[in-house]
Amino acid sequence: MGEPRKIVIVGSAWPLRGGLAAFNERLARQYIKNGDEVLIYNFSLQYPDFLFPGKTQYSSEPEPQDINIVTKINTVNPLTWYTTGKEIKRLNPDIVLIKFWIPFVAPSLGKIARIVRKNGVSKIVSIIDNIIPHEKRLGDKMLARYWVNSVDGFVAMSKAVLNDLDTFDKDKPKIYCPHPLYDHYGKITDKTRAKEILGLDPQGKFMLFFGFIRDYKGLDLLLKAIDSDFIKSNKIKLLVAGEFYTDSKPYFDLIKKHRLQDVVIMSNDFIPDSKVALYFNASDVVVQPYKDATQSGVTQIAYHFEKPIITTDVGGLAEIVPNNRAGYVVNPEVSEIRQAIIKFYKEDKENEFISNVRDIKKNYGWKKMTEAIDKVINMTH
Repeated sequence: MGEPRKIVIVGSAWPLRGGLAAFNERLARQYIKNGDEVLIYNFSLQYPDFLFPGKTQYSSEPEPQDINIVTKINTVNPLTWYTTGKEIKRLNPDIVLIKFWIPFVAPSLGKIARIVRKNGVSKIVSIIDNIIPHEKRLGDKMLARYWVNSVDGFVAMSKAVLNDLDTFDKDKPKIYCPHPLYDHYGKITDKTRAKEILGLDPQGKFMLFFGFIRDYKGLDLLLKAIDSDFIKSNKIKLLVAGEFYTDSKPYFDLIKKHRLQDVVIMSNDFIPDSKVALYFNASDVVVQPYKDATQSGVTQIAYHFEKPIITTDVGGLAEIVPNNRAGYVVNPEVSEIRQAIIKFYKEDKENEFISNVRDIKKNYGWKKMTEAIDKVINMTH
């Protein structure tokens, strides 16, 4: 281990909730484990309420005691961009890490990055979820270009995003590193016990759709796919665990139309970190019927809990889920999703896939992410 470095992560953290905060906090812990000094600069306001589709942006979990979090950045108040940028600039961190996921944050995070770079010391690396968003808006490309020009290099979490970056810049260092394992949501425990705690039939078979519900995530395809005599007669149920970030009515209309009231269990509140393990431990297989994607943290939660995955061949999802080893990769079509579910249960694939997942999950440690960041930094010299 070399000299301790000063690392600043700019982005979501507690008391904000969700995958972005989970990622930044877990990355901070990896650097702390490496012996580095870490500070997270968090949003005091991430989204104005009218832009936020969920019920609340805030976590119900206790404040983490092992991470230093400074809550300061307001995405719609430029004064906070300047004060934050100047503060980080004066700290002279060795590395500044900024996750980018939506063009809306380009002005605030981009201005902070540009101010910090003026110290001539800090290297600014952007970890990119998406550079071209799933739900497109006017001005996206202009904002994405502003962001790309604000930093020194990139770690893309899918090959699709790595290629997308070339549209904006061909010269800056960029490498692919898949999303690491989300291993902080608890332990693998007895499936029957998890079902009992959730009030599910201990003898039942459960598929899991997990995470915020947005139209591009294809829950409508999955609901149509489970309208199947095989699924209904074998008492296989779908557990939908996640908050609606879109109009819920079309989804409940589909449940009614296909008579799925006894097949689908809707749990549509935000699932706090302390409850995530229950849903994964209770399930046989995780289904990701996305119509569009780059990568997904849900895949990496599933791998931590050693769950097989049925996913669609969009974006970078197939890069992470080897077909017929960790689960099935199909086209985002109702008939193919249905066939994969039926095959999984009919051929009793669960144990075989779990065994393979145990091997595959070893490839997704957080040390690989910090090593990828170092590679990008070394390429900037």
